[in-house]
This record gives sequence, structure tokens and C-alpha cells, in this order.
Amino acid sequence: MNCIIELICIGNELLIGKIPNENAQWLCKEITKIGGKVVKETTVSDNIDEIALAIKEALKRKPNFILTSGGLGSTPDDLTLKGVAKALKKPLKLNKKALSFLKEKYSKLSDKNKINLNKARIKMAVLPEDSTPLYNPAGIAPAVLVKHGETSLICLPGVPKELKAIFKKEVSKLISEKTQGEKFFEESIMVRGVFESEISSLINKFKQKYPEIYLKSHPKGGKQVGESLLELHFSTFSLNEKDGKEKILNAIAAFMKMLMGKGRSRTRVKNH
Repeated sequence: MNCIIELICIGNELLIGKIPNENAQWLCKEITKIGGKVVKETTVSDNIDEIALAIKEALKRKPNFILTSGGLGSTPDDLTLKGVAKALKKPLKLNKKALSFLKEKYSKLSDKNKINLNKARIKMAVLPEDSTPLYNPAGIAPAVLVKHGETSLICLPGVPKELKAIFKKEVSKLISEKTQGEKFFEESIMVRGVFESEISSLINKFKQKYPEIYLKSHPKGGKQVGESLLELHFSTFSLNEKDGKEKILNAIAAFMKMLMGKGRSRTRVKNH
């Protein structure tokens, strides 16, 4: 079953190039593994209006999940939940469960001195109405789940270790429930002595004949014309491991037969 997901990554540091968007890459990889299909990734600044606009536009497309990353902390530029509240037209309210998470976390940070929950810290427990806080096993600020129609909007921290911990503990099982056990299968082969432009028409013909297989070519260079190197990446989704692997192997065999039929008898192939 198709599980459509959009990502919204939030932070000026991403847009000015201060840090690479490794969270998006990691999420895409993990989501794909468990059968989810990421169809769009948007990056916006730490601005309430920009965050709200990105969420509203994503909601119009009615994905199964929208995952945001960043902007859940205690500082003034952590504005994700204000943007979510504006997009959903919901008031922000102190969430008792989220507050209990914070109290537990801060009580463990110091055995001797009690850490007071000041206004900045309490801010992390002020969530859009009807939200569910998700426990953060690797940090302090909880993640937030809020439903809107058929879409589940999940706000994750931007700190990579916290994002990964919450995804593995809470989010992955929600996506897996939707995909109903569908998994991602892939295989790459390396082809030497063929230019990407030479086989463009073959790839198009292959896609028409095998629509359930996604074939993507990746040029890898080569020292000279006769030594051009091309990676061919085959992928598909399947509920059954045996079926998924067979689809991939049959697809590779079929494409190589098409390639050899084009007179490329000297093409060299190896597994990637």
C-alpha cells in the first residue's frame, strides 16, 4: 500500500549552507527501507509564516505523513510549533504530558542542584491543541504528533541523534503500520564502455515494459571514451522478500538482454 510522505526541514543554518541537510538524507533512506515513499522535501527558514505556508501547501497534497525537522528547542528562533499552530489554526497550549517529560528530563540532569523550569524551558511543552508529545530518549524537547484529516504531522528535533532516536522508537512503527509490511528492494550494476546518452531510449522502453521497476542511471566517469562507467540502479517495493528480489533480478536480466540486443556485445558488467 502506498504511504506518501513529505519532509519539511526548518532552519536558517540549512539555507545559508552552514550545515548539510543530513537529516533529510537519513530520513529518506530509513523511510524508503520500510516501504514509505518520500515525494517531496522542502527547506524553509526559521520564520513562522514560511513554516506555516510550507505546512499548508503540503497538507493540500494530502500525504499520509508530513515530517518536520528542527525548531523545537527553547531559544527564540525555535518557531516550528508556532508555525504548525498557525497552519492548522489551533491555539498553543501547555501540554501536561509534555511538561512531565521535561520535568523528568531536567530532574536527571543534576543530582545536587534542582533545575528550574523557566519560561524558555516550559516553551518546549507548549504545543498546538490536540497534539500528542512523543518522548525524546536522546534529548529534552519532545517530538510532536498532530493529526489533520488523513495526514499525520510529526515534528522532530533538528539534533540528528535526537531525530534518529525518536524516529526509530516512535515514527517508524507508524509508517510500517501504513505500509503493511511492504519493503524496498534494490540492486546496482556497473556497466563499462557505454554512455548514458546512448541508452536513454532503452531506459525509456524498459520503464514502459516494467513500470513496477524504477531504473536510474548514474554516470561515474571514466579515464577515456572507451572506459566510460555507468551505474544502473534498479529498485522496487514488494510485500514479499522473494518476490521483490526476483523482480529485481529479472529486471536486470531483461535490461541487459535489451542492451546486448543493441549491439553492445563488448559491454562489461559487474555487480556494484
